[in-house]
Amino acid sequence: MLRLSRSVRFAVNPAGPGGGQAGVSNGYGGVPAMRGLGRHYQLHLTCCGEADPVTGYFLDIKVLDRAARSAALPVIEAACQERPESDPQEVLAEVMPGLAKELRGGLERVRWHLSPTYSVEMAVNDARHAVIRQRFEFAAAHRLHAEGLSDAENRATFGKCNNPSGHGHNYVLEPAVRVPVGGAVGPGRFTLAELEAVVDRVIMARFDHTHLNVDTPHFDQSKGGLNPSVENIAKVFFELLGPAIGQTGGGAELVSMTVWETEKTSATYPA
Repeated sequence: MLRLSRSVRFAVNPAGPGGGQAGVSNGYGGVPAMRGLGRHYQLHLTCCGEADPVTGYFLDIKVLDRAARSAALPVIEAACQERPESDPQEVLAEVMPGLAKELRGGLERVRWHLSPTYSVEMAVNDARHAVIRQRFEFAAAHRLHAEGLSDAENRATFGKCNNPSGHGHNYVLEPAVRVPVGGAVGPGRFTLAELEAVVDRVIMARFDHTHLNVDTPHFDQSKGGLNPSVENIAKVFFELLGPAIGQTGGGAELVSMTVWETEKTSATYPA
């Protein structure tokens, strides 16, 4: 068994002069191409199956492209034009059966990137739930220093990150929240707006523009806090945000927290 993934980019363009689903000469940019003030989306399709012993293919990527544009694009385009206030997870639920049929049972999950920071994901075997993700940025200083090690051992372990005055990062965090699909519309429904509000209240208000070791009890080791490694930051953020999301109602559940210390280094909790 293997897992094959394909990203399919496309634009939903406005009707009228300068819009429409125009031709394309830049497949990397997306098909249909962007025209006028269009919307750029990306679908990340993941399929599972066995490779053909002769060709080595499980699925030709052209089949994945055609499936996305024939089964998903018309549904998304119609929703953008006729009911742009729709929750993306509801639209994705409409897309999934057609995609699964086109891909003959090989489809495992779809992640719809609505922006560079916001996505909605759904698995074929659980059409009643979706996972929404949004990224947030905060600035903070920290010093990596373990109370159980000597000063020399700390310098040997953490190097420049053990600087007594600390150092700073522009951290990025991405909570992944599992939400019900197909519930009642209105108060109590957990959407992107609720996610942004609770992260602002629970994480940003506490940690943005702070020195983690000094200004926050979660990482002040003199008060029982943790050494503020990116691993511990992801764990603390998960443990703070999870109950807060649960209290919002609507059946939402935090399933993971990813924190980037730099573009090259991140930690996800739970793994």
